[in-house]
Amino acid sequence: MKRIVLTVTTDLSFDQRMQRIAAALAEGGYDVWLVGRALPDSPPLQPAPWHQVRLSCRHHKGKLFYLEYNRKLWSLLRQLECDTIAAADLDTLLPAAQVASAKRIPLVFDAHEHFTEVPEVVERPLVRWLWGRVAHYGIPRARLAYTVGPRLADLLARTYRRPFEVVRNVPVFDERLPVRTRPPEPPFVILYQGALNEGRGLECAIEAMTRLPDTFELWLAGEGDRSAALRQKAAASPASARIRFLGKVPPALLRKLTPEAWLGLNLLEHKGLSYYYSLANKAFDYMHAGVPALHPDFPEYRQLVADHGVGLLLERLSPTLLAQTIERLAAQPEQWRTMHQRCLEARRHLNWQQEADHLRALYARLWS
Repeated sequence: MKRIVLTVTTDLSFDQRMQRIAAALAEGGYDVWLVGRALPDSPPLQPAPWHQVRLSCRHHKGKLFYLEYNRKLWSLLRQLECDTIAAADLDTLLPAAQVASAKRIPLVFDAHEHFTEVPEVVERPLVRWLWGRVAHYGIPRARLAYTVGPRLADLLARTYRRPFEVVRNVPVFDERLPVRTRPPEPPFVILYQGALNEGRGLECAIEAMTRLPDTFELWLAGEGDRSAALRQKAAASPASARIRFLGKVPPALLRKLTPEAWLGLNLLEHKGLSYYYSLANKAFDYMHAGVPALHPDFPEYRQLVADHGVGLLLERLSPTLLAQTIERLAAQPEQWRTMHQRCLEARRHLNWQQEADHLRALYARLWS
């Protein structure tokens, strides 16, 4: 049985993409090891048909964290007998590439984003240069590389002069999961799920709440670098009573929570090519729950809305325009019902069952 080691810097309890990838490969008959990090507030790991390893670090962010984590990951990978190592993004690529080369086994690169083009990196020239060096060292050494969307795959292929496959970050299709079965009634819940990081349009969403009547609530499910600042901004808002921070929500609970929403938010700002060419998993999470969503007018979301009619596009990020768009939709319940039905239809085609078959076929080629 071939052993695959998947490496990330995320908390394994909340990384839905890596859970799905580990499950798909385990179902394909591989011995899968998923390696991530342990945080002070990490919940206990749930039993799974793959191995789960958490690495504890004294440091939890910044250069010292990456140095410490990569050193510990390198040591673990050296000890593990395995047939391939897969690095998720650049933050685990260096030790994965070094050990794979030393062991003479295939290296796999899973790009969740264009790492050197995310807002936290693109505006810091030295940091961007350092990660760029890691990318140009490791990515050409990968025997297999894939990412989350076709336009990002094209961009990465041009940047690193090698092909990138596409494995979309979509949920498992399960008709047993709850979806809204009756038209929504006030209060209308506007839900954002994901990291509370820079460039997610969350400041705009909080400001828009002051322009919306009391029939609307904003729920934010997740934590991130901007958590404290966003909580302060919400607390100072006249609409503070209608803004709820749900914290980190386990994936199983999030799947039950999402159908309670009337509208999903995906308000990425154009701060780097990674966001501009993204195809975020939250777009599909809303869709699978039957919840229409509001997306930025970026290429992948423009295509998604044109092909499947599962939401609306926001031409530019502004609190006034956001509030106006939301109120117009609330005044047209028939449009909401049409988009809701299109969500339920689209999820039969855009689901993890389709992607899992493709993923297993890609890995099988490593040893063919």
